[in-house]
Amino acid sequence: MELWHLYQNNYLIVLSFIIIGVLLPLVALFFGKLLRPYQPNENKYTTYESGIDPFQDSRVQFTVRYYMFALLFVIFDVETVFLYPWAVAYEKLGIFALIEMLIFVFMLVIGLIYAWKKKVLKWI
Repeated sequence: MELWHLYQNNYLIVLSFIIIGVLLPLVALFFGKLLRPYQPNENKYTTYESGIDPFQDSRVQFTVRYYMFALLFVIFDVETVFLYPWAVAYEKLGIFALIEMLIFVFMLVIGLIYAWKKKVLKWI
């Protein structure tokens, strides 16, 4: 019986966080709508281009290569963040961690070679 109350208390804590997490943004949005000034104007619905009236379609198409290059940069940049904790704790982790990190870096190099072969890194 004692164990059930412990679990029930944990569920109540999680439930209260969920309720607060849903209600807090809803209440904030409601009060924001209630307190802000509402003055509709035709100029507010136009595209903002540094105060100049828009003269063409504001959507600009970019090539897919730009997105692929940016995505590869983000992937390799985030993956190299995992090297820092390993380097800090290298003495405590030993040779096993060295082998694991070499496998990790090897997999990154394989991904880089694959991207190079697919000519993703070629800008033009």
